[in-house]
Amino acid sequence: MTLESPIVTFTILIATILLVPPIFERLRLPGLIGLLIAGVVLGQSGLHLLDHNAETVKLLSEIGKVYLMFVAGLEIDLEQFRKTKNRSIGFGLLTFLVPLLTGIAIGQIFNLSWNASLLIGSLLASHTLLAYPIVSRLGVVNNEAVTVTIGATIFTDTGALLVLAICVGIHQGEFTALSLASLLIGLVLYSATVLFGFDWAGKAFFRRSGDQEGKQFLFILLALFVASVGAQVIGVEKIVGAFLAGLAVNDVLGRSPSREKVEFVGSVLFIPCFFIDMGLLIDIPAFIKTLSSIWLTIAIVVGLIGSKFVAALLAQLLYRYNKTELLAMWSLSLPQVAATLAATLVAYQTLNPGGERLVDENVLNSVIVLMVVTSVMGPLITARVAGRLSLPQAPETEPPSIWWEGQTCDITARSQTNFTIIVPLYNPKTQRYLIEMAALLARHESGQIVPLAIARSHVHMDNPQLEQALAQSQQLMAGATAIGQEFGIAATPKVRIDDDVALGISRASREENASLILMGWSRTSGLRARLFGNVIDSVFWSSHCPVVVARLLNTPTAFERVLVPIESLTPETLRTIQFAQLLAAATHQASVTLLHVCDRRVPPAHISQLEGQLFEIAANPAIQIKTLVCDNIVRGIVQEAKDFDLVILHAVRQRTTAGLAVSDVTTQAIKELTGSTIILGEPKG
Repeated sequence: MTLESPIVTFTILIATILLVPPIFERLRLPGLIGLLIAGVVLGQSGLHLLDHNAETVKLLSEIGKVYLMFVAGLEIDLEQFRKTKNRSIGFGLLTFLVPLLTGIAIGQIFNLSWNASLLIGSLLASHTLLAYPIVSRLGVVNNEAVTVTIGATIFTDTGALLVLAICVGIHQGEFTALSLASLLIGLVLYSATVLFGFDWAGKAFFRRSGDQEGKQFLFILLALFVASVGAQVIGVEKIVGAFLAGLAVNDVLGRSPSREKVEFVGSVLFIPCFFIDMGLLIDIPAFIKTLSSIWLTIAIVVGLIGSKFVAALLAQLLYRYNKTELLAMWSLSLPQVAATLAATLVAYQTLNPGGERLVDENVLNSVIVLMVVTSVMGPLITARVAGRLSLPQAPETEPPSIWWEGQTCDITARSQTNFTIIVPLYNPKTQRYLIEMAALLARHESGQIVPLAIARSHVHMDNPQLEQALAQSQQLMAGATAIGQEFGIAATPKVRIDDDVALGISRASREENASLILMGWSRTSGLRARLFGNVIDSVFWSSHCPVVVARLLNTPTAFERVLVPIESLTPETLRTIQFAQLLAAATHQASVTLLHVCDRRVPPAHISQLEGQLFEIAANPAIQIKTLVCDNIVRGIVQEAKDFDLVILHAVRQRTTAGLAVSDVTTQAIKELTGSTIILGEPKG
C-alpha cells in the first residue's frame, strides 16, 4: 500500500530523473536511454516499484508526451528556415516521402494492414535534431546544407503527425470518403486557428503583460493544453495540437526568459517521466520474443537508415552539395526520438471498436530499438563530418545600433560621443576594480561613468529598512566618485528605488542612454536560479545595451595579456574581439590572443581557413592567433588561461534539444576558470 501512494511514486520518479541520466552520459550514451532502461528495471519486468497504470505515472507521462511535442515545435528555428525556405521545403519533402514509402513497403512485406503500414511510414518520416549542439559548437550552423536540414524538420514532423491523425481516425471508426474529407477539413481549420490565432493572442498578451514572467509562463502552458484539448475535440490526437502550439508561440517567445523556464520545466520533470513510462511499457519476454523474430526490427532500422540516406543523396544531386554536406544532412536527419516515440505510443494505445491495437508490441519494441540505434549513430556521424564542412564567409557587421561599429576590429573607427557606462554597485569589496575598469574604458572613449545603487522599495517610503538601504547606497556612491576622480573621469552617481534590482538596472541604463553596463560577478546557481533566474540573467534579457559581467582578482591597470577563446566565426565573436581590443587599448599595454581549441578530428584545412578569417577580421598586428588541438575544449581553455591575466568569454544561453538540456563550452569554462574573467552578453535583440 505504501508503494501505491502517489507521493512514493513521485519520489521514485524524481530520484530516477536526478540520478540515472548523468550515469549514462558519463558512458557517452544519451540520458534518455538511461531513463528507458530505468523504466524497465523499476517496472513489471523488474523491481515492481512503478506501475504504468498508476494515476501519478499516467498523468505525468501524458503531460510529458504533449510537452515533448510542444518543445519540438519550439525548437524549430524559424529564422534558419526563412533563410533557405525553398530548399528546406524540397529536402523536407524528400526526407518525408522516401522514408514514408519505405515504411509502407516494410509494413506490406510483413503482412500488416495498409493503415498500420502507412503509420510505420510516418514514424520513419520525422526526425529529431539531436546533433544540433554539435554543429552549433563547430560554428557550421550557417552552412547551407545544415540550415536546409534544420528547416526541413518543420515539414517532416508536421507531416508525420498529420498522417498519424488520419491513421488514428481511420482505425477508431468506420472509414468513408466523407469522414476522411471532414477530418482533413477539420485539421486544416484547426491548424490555421492554432498557428495564427495563438500567435496573435500570444503577442498581444506579452505586450500587455510587460515583464510579468509568471503570467507569461502560465499563458504558454495554457496555450499548450488548450491546443491539446482542441485537437481531441476535433478527433485528432493531442500531440498534434501540442506540436502546432509550439510552432504558434515560437515567434512569441523568441529567446525570452519565459522560454527558458517553459523548456526547463519540461526537460527536468515531465519529459523524463514520459521516457520512464515508455520503459514501463516494455515487456521483457515480449521484447525478447520480438528480437527472436528480429527481421521486422532489422527491416525498420535498415529501412530508416537507408531511406534517410537516399533522401539526402537526392538533395545532394538536386542542390549540388558535396559529399561532406550529404553526410551531414543524412546524420542530422537520422535520429528518431521526439515525434517518433510520441506517435508510436499513441498508435500502440489506440484501439478500434474490436479492441485491436493500431500497432502491436513488435512494432513498439522495434521503434524503441530504432530510437536507441539512431540517437547514438546520428550524433556520432555528425561529430565526425561536421568538422569538415566549409565555414561561412567572415560575417560583416550591420550598421551599429550600439557603441561599436566598423567592418573590422579597428577601434579608432568608433564614434566617441556620449559614451556612458552604468556600473551597478552592491558589494564594497569588489567595487574598486569595477570602477577602475569603467574609468579606463570611459577615459579612452572620452565618456563618463554612472555608478548606480538600487535600494529595494517598500510600501512606506519612511520604512527604516529603506532609509538604511539609502544610507548604504550613498556610501557606495561616495567611494565610487572618489575612484573616478583618481582617473580623471566624471562620475555621476545615481541612487534608484525599485522593487526589482535587475529591472532597476535596465531602466536606469535606458534613462541614461548607456552604452554599456558593467556588473560584478554573481555565483547564484542551482535550481532556484534555473527556475527564476538571477540578476545577471535578467539584465541580459531586459537591457538595451551590451552587458559586461566581471570577476576581477586584480586591478585592470595591471592586465598585460588578454585571452579570448573563439568557438566559431559569428557576428557575436566579432563583437567580443572588438571589446577585447577596446579594453587592451584602454590599459595602454595589454595584448590580445585569440584562442581556437578544436579536437583532433577537425581537418587541418578547416583550421587554416578559420585562422585566415580571424587574421582578416582582426586587421591588427597586436592581436595574436593561436590554435590548440585538444579533445576537451574546456580543459584546453582552462590550461591556456593560466598564462593570461584576463579571459573574455561571450555569454551563450543554454539550448535544449527535444527537451533535453545540453551544456555549452562557455558555461563549463566559467565554472573552472580561477583567474580574472569577463563575460560579454548582448541584449536579446
